[in-house]
Amino acid sequence: MKTSILSDKEQHPWWQQPLRIIQPNMQVKDTDKIDPERLANQMLEMGANAMVFNMGGIYAWYRSSVAFHVQNEYLPRGSDLLRDMIQSCHQRGIRFIARFDFSKAEDSVYLQKPQWFVRKEGGQPDIIGATRPGAWPLLMSTCINGGYRNEELAVPVIREALERYEIDGVFFNAPGYVFCQCSNCQKKYKGIYGTELPSTSAEMASDFAARCFDDNLGRMYQEIKAVRSDVPMILYYNLHRDNLEKRVSITDMLCTEPQDVLSLGHTRIPEFWQPALSIKVGRSVPGRPDPFGIVHSCPGMDWRHTGLPPAEYRFWLSQIPANGGQLWHSLTGIPDTIMDKRILRTVTEVNRDTAKIASHMDGAQPVNQVALMWSANRSAEGLAEALIHKHIPFDVILPEQVASVNLNHYPVVILPEGFAHSSNFTDLLRDYVSQGGSLIAEGVLSNVENETDSMLLDLFGISGEMQESEYLVASYLRFEQISSIDNEGNPLQRKLEETELIPHRGKVMYCQPKDADVQVLATLVPPFSPLESVGAPPERASLAVKQTDLPLALLRTFGTGRTLYFPFSLSGLIQEFKLEEHFRLFSNAVHLQLNNKALVSITEAPGLQLTVFRKDNDLLIHLVNGAGRRPLSSVLPIHGIEITVRSGEDTPAEAEALIAGTQLKTERLGDKIKICVPTLDVWECIRVPLLI
Repeated sequence: MKTSILSDKEQHPWWQQPLRIIQPNMQVKDTDKIDPERLANQMLEMGANAMVFNMGGIYAWYRSSVAFHVQNEYLPRGSDLLRDMIQSCHQRGIRFIARFDFSKAEDSVYLQKPQWFVRKEGGQPDIIGATRPGAWPLLMSTCINGGYRNEELAVPVIREALERYEIDGVFFNAPGYVFCQCSNCQKKYKGIYGTELPSTSAEMASDFAARCFDDNLGRMYQEIKAVRSDVPMILYYNLHRDNLEKRVSITDMLCTEPQDVLSLGHTRIPEFWQPALSIKVGRSVPGRPDPFGIVHSCPGMDWRHTGLPPAEYRFWLSQIPANGGQLWHSLTGIPDTIMDKRILRTVTEVNRDTAKIASHMDGAQPVNQVALMWSANRSAEGLAEALIHKHIPFDVILPEQVASVNLNHYPVVILPEGFAHSSNFTDLLRDYVSQGGSLIAEGVLSNVENETDSMLLDLFGISGEMQESEYLVASYLRFEQISSIDNEGNPLQRKLEETELIPHRGKVMYCQPKDADVQVLATLVPPFSPLESVGAPPERASLAVKQTDLPLALLRTFGTGRTLYFPFSLSGLIQEFKLEEHFRLFSNAVHLQLNNKALVSITEAPGLQLTVFRKDNDLLIHLVNGAGRRPLSSVLPIHGIEITVRSGEDTPAEAEALIAGTQLKTERLGDKIKICVPTLDVWECIRVPLLI
């Protein structure tokens, strides 16, 4: 029987409603400092409506009856900490999500059940933190195919926890595969592939780790639903390597960790777009609750007892709700043991702002005119970075979703270099363009004899002999002077009119247009020197060839649509050099293919991010400010932002800043509304009522 006093009047299950999670990662030695009533009050004061709390796995935070489930030795005697914590949360309307971590176990378990553990080369166990100071038992990695993480320990622990406690949700920490050569893994591998398990993970079948993960966590999901069908399970997804269509079949909710790890040093600072892109990928599977973005409060786990710089922290966190995700704050310890109180202030402030827009964003859907085919490689990341940097809202489409997505929903589709495509996919693209869609593609097609590559080249309007170049340095892209596209000159040269050339480096696919209907907008200026002599002497710096007919941008009309093809890696230039010229070239390409009819456009400002959603008759425009040199040490307000929204002429010219709680100055210009945002600090959500 439920002890919770939470309201059951909601139309949807609690986990399908807007959530703000705080996870105070418990340190076992601080167990006696946990006062459930006080901690629940602190979670409420910090804006949480759900909390993740340690429950089982490495340590049982209750008196478990499952053999070899190591108990937290610091648990209070004479009381049940977990039961008191759950009751305190429920009395305040806070959902309790149980955290389990079966990835490791103490050496006392290993000594009795060695068959449960990962075996490295030579049969040695995988020891975690063997040199950790203090009187700690050793921790060892458990095998995902072994008994500990399956029927002999994890399954009965899950069953016990669900039957004994009124848990609202289940989350598995560190559930991933670790390469293992134990007998269980060897047997499983041979049973699947008919060959022996290789000696290194690099030689292993590419899908083996995912199959082990799916089998193990699928079993956990079955057990949860068998005991308490109402309890949702939360699982990770990865920005780069997960099949989300498969993942959602074994879980109810998705989470990801776009961590701002600064302790790796400034030269390896995480890209500014990580939270935004991670949430976009998680939202790409339709009909699912909004994904969680888990952000650790620290600048790296080696510095986990201090916090991120507040300005950097707020910028990082704000990207999650601004892209339609849900906040999940991961802290080390409870508020009473956290020594960097800036963390508590930042979490509270961002949760407060998120709560202001929660009802507006609940059920809101992205309104994007651009789709990026997501290949999870550096090319896709480079183009995603350019889209975010240039304030162009976009969706991502995963390879496994291609057949089910209606491309005609998007005026522009972008195909990055290296996107795996089949003949069926190429047929879809041909139909899409012929029916009025606009395609942007880039990169060297390495196998022009391949049927699908050949079909793409035909779509781009390329024929004749094609050849891949050597890696070019000291080369340039030249804007061609063209006679007429709206009589405004070369559209790729917009805001670059004062230069004929921009830098180029890398491989090129030498090609030619098939006929006069394919317009060459840019050409290659070949290297004027080998790299070792580009600077000496200047007397010999003349361009050997100032102009060629080797295309670097080809625009073709096909049916009622258009293709724009860059036969080189524009994404590679963006990723490696981050020059404004390359960002501008790509932005110009997108606006050309949109016919300069963006639904929403804003004043350009470095570090500014734009996302657009719609709910009912409201357009919701998010602005996130990351201006400044990262990691951000202070907020640099952006002033005088102008937003232009295309709308019907009968639409009222109104706009409300939901977080600031103010009306914004607006002006109607024909079929457009111009909105003035006088000052943007970190994050704002602007509501624009529409009648379209």
